[in-house]
Amino acid sequence: MHRTVATIRRTIAAALAATEVLRYTALSGEVAALVAAGRLVRTGDVLDRLGAGDLKDGYKSHYGKHVVRAFRAATGGEPLKVWAQHRTTGRYVHVNVYRPADPALFAGLASYGRTRHLVQAQFAEAA
Repeated sequence: MHRTVATIRRTIAAALAATEVLRYTALSGEVAALVAAGRLVRTGDVLDRLGAGDLKDGYKSHYGKHVVRAFRAATGGEPLKVWAQHRTTGRYVHVNVYRPADPALFAGLASYGRTRHLVQAQFAEAA
């Protein structure tokens, strides 16, 4: 299909008129829909569900680094990424997302000192 200059200008104008939320959701596509539906989770979501939502953002970020290392070691690949709004600053950041029961999430909990107690608490509840 041949695009005319007018079509390109209308497309750019529409993109500029769209809200920031719509632009980033469009960039993320189906992955954003899966995160919204709960089929994929961010590491911060996991910490919130486990009761560690009060951790500083820097500590949450380090947990995410442990998770991505475990994911790479297990699969040899990179996790999916999605554009998401930062919890405190409101800026859009590119973050990794995982299946809710991905073993890398639990390996990251166990390997990071500030979240290790969450794994021990989960096993104590199960016993």
